[in-house]
Amino acid sequence: MDYRQIADLIAGSRKITPATVFVRGAFAEADFRKAGFQAFGEGRFWVLIGDYAAVEAWLKKNRKRVAGVHAEIAARYSALPLLDLRTVNARVEPGAVIRGAAKIGKDAVIMMGAVINIGAIVGARTMIDMNAVLGARAIIGRDCHIGAGAVIAGVLEPPSRKPVVVRDHVLVGANAVVLEGVTVGRGSVVAAGAVVIKNVPSGVVVAGIPAVIVKKTSDVARDKIALLPKLRGRR
Repeated sequence: MDYRQIADLIAGSRKITPATVFVRGAFAEADFRKAGFQAFGEGRFWVLIGDYAAVEAWLKKNRKRVAGVHAEIAARYSALPLLDLRTVNARVEPGAVIRGAAKIGKDAVIMMGAVINIGAIVGARTMIDMNAVLGARAIIGRDCHIGAGAVIAGVLEPPSRKPVVVRDHVLVGANAVVLEGVTVGRGSVVAAGAVVIKNVPSGVVVAGIPAVIVKKTSDVARDKIALLPKLRGRR
């Protein structure tokens, strides 16, 4: 998908308010047929899951029979669902937010607070650290580390035809920013806090605002830029 297809998808989607609603009242499964949401329970306790608009309409229709209700709203007028984590063969920690149509590679690690937008790709064994943000269609290669608080720009607002591409074996430091359309070459290092506004060749270290080449990765002690494979396992 390019940015226009993503924008059209969002604009044309049916916006919903995902809700989980707990209801006390004497109901049967027949009371929920064709209601437009899922209902689980029996007797006097039911859990209703679906778009709150449909649940709210049902509650109003049956208000005289409802003894109590508690609603938990996950989002409001949401355009796109989150990724179904049952399809992911990677470690995803609580609090990570991954939009639908993102792809997460085998044995990747997505840490708490990370945000991965629609169409983004995370390669096998790559770690997206706490509170890092991958914008729409950002492409991250294999065996990378995207540091805490780093931002990999997307293709929406401002629109960009070319996504950010981070090649294999790249380390992006904490709070670094890689702007729209940039490619970071294989095996390179983006220092913490750097702002990358142009392509980075392979095998170099860039730092500063804007980021410039400061050395080759061959000049850096290996333990300073090494990844830990044992953190990537799912068992």
